[in-house]
Amino acid sequence: MAYRPTEKTEARKKAQHKLLSDTALAIVSNDGFKALTIASLAQEAGVAIGTIYKYFEDKAALCTHVFKIASGKEVEMVRRSAFPEPSSNSEKLNCTERLEQTIQSFAERAIAGHKLAYALIAEPVSPDIEAERLKYRQAYAQIFRDLIEAGIASKEFRKQDTEVAATAIVGALAETLITPLVEVAHKKQGVNKEQLIASIKQFCFCGVK
Repeated sequence: MAYRPTEKTEARKKAQHKLLSDTALAIVSNDGFKALTIASLAQEAGVAIGTIYKYFEDKAALCTHVFKIASGKEVEMVRRSAFPEPSSNSEKLNCTERLEQTIQSFAERAIAGHKLAYALIAEPVSPDIEAERLKYRQAYAQIFRDLIEAGIASKEFRKQDTEVAATAIVGALAETLITPLVEVAHKKQGVNKEQLIASIKQFCFCGVK
């Protein structure tokens, strides 16, 4: 008779997988992808190295998994800022206000979680993760494109190539935050958060208004 996993076994596997995922994400959030190895995860999670290999083929698969989890959460936060739930107070904001809110939220989260943000945006990584980076940049761009199109429909934004405009906003957010994130991570200097975010918003609004 073929072995069939019980509900208890499946629950234990899910719990183990969640422990490993959460621990791996914590490592990256503190020290970047360079610090995430099979050995470091086993030590931090308090499990045998062989246990890690039951869930992840190698370090590349582990890092890619963590990147998808972290980036997926950030994309969802951007989506909620741009298109709030109908029950939220933000749902009443117009497109201009929602674009400002979305840029503000993205930048604030990046600066507050600067080590994770740098790991997701700019840390040198494997080709597999670079490929995932491109996918998630496209996901961010699609959200901004939808918001810009809504703003054009409401006559808040001028008619324009929404794909180019959205991609430019994503690029502006990523590129203008890289240097400050590196400086904060290496404790070279503090960041004037308000001034930086205001400048990013000004640039983005000049592009779509």
